[in-house]
Amino acid sequence: MSYQIELRHLYYFKVLAEELHFRKAAERLYISQPGLSRQIKQMEDIYRATLFDRGKRYVRLTAAGFYLKKEVDILFNQMDKIARELRIMGSDDITELRLGFIGSAVQSILAKVLVRLKQDFPAVEVDLQELSNEMQITKVLKEELDFGLVRLDNFPNGIRHIAIIKEHFSLVIPHDYPIQTANFKTLNDFKNEPFILFSKDYSHSYYDLVMSIFRDASFEPHVALRTVNALTIFNLVEQGLGIAIVPASLKKGYTSKVNFIDLNHIEQRTTLSLIYNANVNHAGIDLFLNVIQKELNLSDED
Repeated sequence: MSYQIELRHLYYFKVLAEELHFRKAAERLYISQPGLSRQIKQMEDIYRATLFDRGKRYVRLTAAGFYLKKEVDILFNQMDKIARELRIMGSDDITELRLGFIGSAVQSILAKVLVRLKQDFPAVEVDLQELSNEMQITKVLKEELDFGLVRLDNFPNGIRHIAIIKEHFSLVIPHDYPIQTANFKTLNDFKNEPFILFSKDYSHSYYDLVMSIFRDASFEPHVALRTVNALTIFNLVEQGLGIAIVPASLKKGYTSKVNFIDLNHIEQRTTLSLIYNANVNHAGIDLFLNVIQKELNLSDED
């Protein structure tokens, strides 16, 4: 007679592997001791492997038993997780996601993800907080945010991250500036111009990356103004108060009278990443990751 392994077999094995005592395991399972013995023997026959070393005064796992216990623990943990997530989703307990972001994320990806989230999960409200990279890291680690959208190259322990967009930079110039894309040669053409940059306090690593662009161009910029808001930068450039360097995705969605020169010939790139707490697992995180991965076809990185 042929048998197939069922979940009950694996559960019986799991309990016996924990108790290492047939009577105690049978009592936990509310079955008879001979019945448990038959079930375990049936498993061993199906697997063609001895799972327990049975003596008069002891029950021990064999090498095959130790291997199966490890795999069964993983299986039941995953089943518990699935059941827990489905219960939460089915009871509409996910009502809010807390998302931090830097301003440059809005034009590049945030709006698209929010639209998809609203389509797939209309009952979920999103609490948006525009914050610096460092503040987002702090709040995610303190579990005060579920996610963050940051521009960082290095991440602390406890943070998982997904690279969403890696992009080049663009110069932002007044629409009537004498140098435009057609006659642009090098960044050095702008060495005597005032520059408007994102504040260093808003993101130290991003500021350092932008400054490395100037170092490679062999000049130190005259920084006339600093701000944390992209629209403010564009308006200041429009008024002729300086030149700016921004992620290329910021070209989208603004109506300021400025032009852009792509700096795709330089090596510097900026990466927008999604971050979340590596030690937190709840349905809201899985839900949002599913949405963003469907939108972008991403894989996560440790």
